[in-house]
Amino acid sequence: MQVATSIYIRADLKDQLTSLKHHPKESYNDVIGRLVTLAVDVEPLSEEAIRGLEESLEEIRQGMLIPESKILKKYGVE
Repeated sequence: MQVATSIYIRADLKDQLTSLKHHPKESYNDVIGRLVTLAVDVEPLSEEAIRGLEESLEEIRQGMLIPESKILKKYGVE
């Protein structure tokens, strides 16, 4: 069921929505629907992925980083 409603948005935000249209006649409803779909993560991170990210952040905090140049050299990509 469709419901019509009015919302007030800033002019610059309306311009941004307009710029996101795939074609000039696309409705703002479709643009907003696409944005909402992108904003909702239907597959949250697993506990394993979260642990891996936390471990990586801790390595960064401890300065355990390898310069890109060394990685490229190690794998023969220069």
